[in-house]
Amino acid sequence: MTLAPETPPAVTAERRTVLPASRPRPAEPGGERRRSLGLGRATDVYALLGAGAAALGLTALLFVWLLPFNGVVGFVCVGYAVFLALYALLVSFDEDAATVRDRLAGVFVRSMGLVLLTALVFVIVFTLWEGRKALPHLNFFTEDMKLSGPLEPLSVGGILHAVVGTLEQIGIALVLTVPAGLLCAVFLNEVPGRFARFVRTVVEAMTALPSIVAGLFIYATVILTLGTGRSGLAASLALAVMMLPIIIRASDVVIRLVPGTLREASYALGTSRWRTAWHVVLPTARSGLTTSVILGTARGVGETSPVLLTAGFSAEMNADPFDGSQVSLPLATFEFVKSPEPNMIARGFGTAATLMALVLLLFIIARIIGGRAPGQLTRRQTHRRVLASRRDAERFATRTRTGTDGHKPAVPSATPFRSSP
Repeated sequence: MTLAPETPPAVTAERRTVLPASRPRPAEPGGERRRSLGLGRATDVYALLGAGAAALGLTALLFVWLLPFNGVVGFVCVGYAVFLALYALLVSFDEDAATVRDRLAGVFVRSMGLVLLTALVFVIVFTLWEGRKALPHLNFFTEDMKLSGPLEPLSVGGILHAVVGTLEQIGIALVLTVPAGLLCAVFLNEVPGRFARFVRTVVEAMTALPSIVAGLFIYATVILTLGTGRSGLAASLALAVMMLPIIIRASDVVIRLVPGTLREASYALGTSRWRTAWHVVLPTARSGLTTSVILGTARGVGETSPVLLTAGFSAEMNADPFDGSQVSLPLATFEFVKSPEPNMIARGFGTAATLMALVLLLFIIARIIGGRAPGQLTRRQTHRRVLASRRDAERFATRTRTGTDGHKPAVPSATPFRSSP
């Protein structure tokens, strides 16, 4: 008779402490503790703070005692370089080389983002502060500069003519560029070939087109050749030449991100190529296409030189974009700031602040129109879908009651179920 080997006491005690799978674990006193999914640790914070303090002290020592350097820009650049070196040294005490490179890249990217955000906030705050004298006046938004001169107070004159000119010019440019840009982007993705590659190359080259070249092109072809004269329409055409490559390039990139399985599923259902592009590709990429339109609008709404060449400058209201000179907000800002008078400079910064507010409003409207997720319906579309479903349900119910030939369908007799012997 053989005896089973004796289980060690440590294993026996461990088995006694393990709960069976059928019995739930006892709840913690404060409820279930949430797990932190972040990768940051306390040592990382200590390394950042220590490297920052050491870089500040060492840079101050270098600039004050050791090196003949001065200036805020040099101090910041040297201090940042010393900070990166010290931070890499501190992280290397606990991590390997790959982790050190990853931490350095993360710190560099975040710091550059912070610099850009700081610059943006500085520009906005500086513009609002310099234009604080002109913005509180109501006439600044309801009058033009027809009866105002450089020495007039801020209670006389305004920028209504520039606001109207900007809205009309950018509106006409969007009417021209949005359909053409989206159609060209769909063509580049749905009809690949040698000609599509040529068009994509031309579009990529035109994205770096200087604004003055676009203005000179419209000035030579439309104003001089056709003899139409300077007008808001000519300025819109110049802005369209600049906006079109941006919209095409951004839309092309967005449409490329649409999964190919969606196209294959549409083709499998027997749908044509263009119906697939209209009902599958474009709705899926709606949010990205809205972003491309926003980028094109941002490129065109702030340009000055094309408007100056093609539309000229006018201090009076001109709501007709097809005849006469028409000013825009960027051009009005340029003309106001050139003046040495403080009131005109205040008008210029107030005009710039109005332009930023107008651009923000256009971006919000674009996000509201095209910011829905793929397949998400508006309230009106949902209401129409519900009404259509109700009509289909009533039609199916009527067909079931009357039958396809107008008679009641035969109801099969119920046969009792019998079990086989």
